[in-house]
Amino acid sequence: MSEFDDKLKLHGFNNLTKTLSFNIYDISYALTREAQQQYIEYIDETYNAERLTRILSEVADIIGATILNIARQDYDPQGASVTMLISEGGHSEGSSGEGPGPRPDAVVGHLDKSHVTVHTYPEQHPDNGISTFRADIDVSTCGHISPLRALNFLIHSFESDIVILDYRVRGFTRDVRGRKHYIDHTIHSIQNYIDAETLARFHAVDVNVYPENIFHTKLRVRDFDLDTYLFGVNAADLPAQERAATAARLEREIQEIFYATNMK
Repeated sequence: MSEFDDKLKLHGFNNLTKTLSFNIYDISYALTREAQQQYIEYIDETYNAERLTRILSEVADIIGATILNIARQDYDPQGASVTMLISEGGHSEGSSGEGPGPRPDAVVGHLDKSHVTVHTYPEQHPDNGISTFRADIDVSTCGHISPLRALNFLIHSFESDIVILDYRVRGFTRDVRGRKHYIDHTIHSIQNYIDAETLARFHAVDVNVYPENIFHTKLRVRDFDLDTYLFGVNAADLPAQERAATAARLEREIQEIFYATNMK
């Protein structure tokens, strides 16, 4: 329960919707067509639907949500998706009296607001050797549970070179006097919820719209180590000129994604 809720007595259910959206990018350079294909296969196997389900199950546990339903799918030739419907807190006794389980009205009440989803997008450029992996994640909750609790876990669950984060609060909830409240906690930046050790690894930029309860943060790794981006080859094995050209190509790719623009 937030500090705001501790001081405020609400009328009925807290139905504010809090949504945290991630775009997580992993950038790699694969020298040959064979290496490019191996990278895609590696990513597809590493982040298959089964592992993504485990990650999202941990997210639900971290934020204190109960999983109501899971739908997952691996795609051909690559990519995977997982969607979880969640509710706040634990299951109550089923209406049939046969034991624990969500009541039908509870399930319907949570379907449109509380969910966790992930979609993956492995991609490669056929000519310049750049391969990218993007994971799109949405954690949407209502009530007291907050998706911000899972922030650090999700950043560490993927090989994150670039992380684009959006957090927004929608709707309103009423106190016992009937006054509407459009947010139930104090937030100045998503960065406030990233642990110091993780934040030190990234260069961070904020674009926030405070009156609308919209918070946007972009992260990119600070240190550029060419070997961490090469797939199937070591930097020392490349001729000096090729090594410099590859580093420049990767730096450009990172900047273009981070700033969402094509550089000349």
